[in-house]
Amino acid sequence: MKKIVLTGGGTAGHVTPNIALLPALKDAGYEIAYIGSYDGIEKKLISDFDIPYTGIATGKLRRYFDPKNLTDPFRVIKGYAEAKKYLKEFKPDVVFSKGGFVSVPVVRAAASLHIPCIIHESDMTPGLANKLCIPVAKKVCCNFPETLKLIPGDKAVLTGSPIRAELSKGNREAGLKMCGFDESKPVIMVIGGSLGAANVNKAVRDALPRLLSDFRIIHICGKDKIDNLLLTTPGYKQFEYVKSELKDLFAASDIVISRAGANAICELLALKKPNLLIPLPAASSRGDQIQNAQSFESQGFSMVVSEDDLTTNLLVEKVQELYCNRQTFIQNMSDSGQLDSIKTIVNLIKEA
Repeated sequence: MKKIVLTGGGTAGHVTPNIALLPALKDAGYEIAYIGSYDGIEKKLISDFDIPYTGIATGKLRRYFDPKNLTDPFRVIKGYAEAKKYLKEFKPDVVFSKGGFVSVPVVRAAASLHIPCIIHESDMTPGLANKLCIPVAKKVCCNFPETLKLIPGDKAVLTGSPIRAELSKGNREAGLKMCGFDESKPVIMVIGGSLGAANVNKAVRDALPRLLSDFRIIHICGKDKIDNLLLTTPGYKQFEYVKSELKDLFAASDIVISRAGANAICELLALKKPNLLIPLPAASSRGDQIQNAQSFESQGFSMVVSEDDLTTNLLVEKVQELYCNRQTFIQNMSDSGQLDSIKTIVNLIKEA
């Protein structure tokens, strides 16, 4: 039997594309194992899929001063040794990496053992972890055409992002029932990523009195970010994080307010959900979400509001504009000619 190791973690966006590949990899006859951090979100997400999971030491790759920058390199070295030991025992034919800091020691260890590695870069410009992996990767999968010119030509492949098939199989009635909603008002979903988005959460909550006059709101607000004072607010349902039920909540939603992580917006494109993107600001990131959002806005898939410009009035105004023009966005997304990402990536894995 052919063997593959999947890796990636730190946020759900570095895990869910791996999960999307699982059915196709199993159908192709692969024995699958996963390497992640000891207790990261990837361990929790992969636990539902009956796949052997191995945790290794990880060190975050920071671009700013932090005392942990002095100790984390030693954790990365330890993780490299642990990954190399496991890879020698499991003997995979190929490694597929979705990125995140956990992937660096795995990919580097695999390369040292002459195991071919395929990596996936979701954002328009490669992140630091993938920059460290690209030199030893056989192929680099990309979401955006703009990314191709930033990667060696013999490695870059435009694949799009693997999207979980079950997301398109949601039941609107089940989603509404889960929230205690009826069909009397359209539904907004607010989703800030697996770690939540404090400023987006605050902006939405500040706008609740005005938004709830016209909409119901499903708010996936992140771990430990539920506002207990709003638990009984009619028409407003909060969740920390949603797993299998997410498909039903998407089906129940008419429009979406979201951060602009690449995997999140690719899911919105696949589901043809009109969306308002509030990208993570450059001061809090390397600016990748801003670039992602600008690309989707230019293609007519999204509306975009800068977090620095976000006010209650502007949020309400943009939500109303998005809802009124939702059919235009749906049509633009329908005409986008999306790639069959899963088939393309699995074929690259087979070739490797």
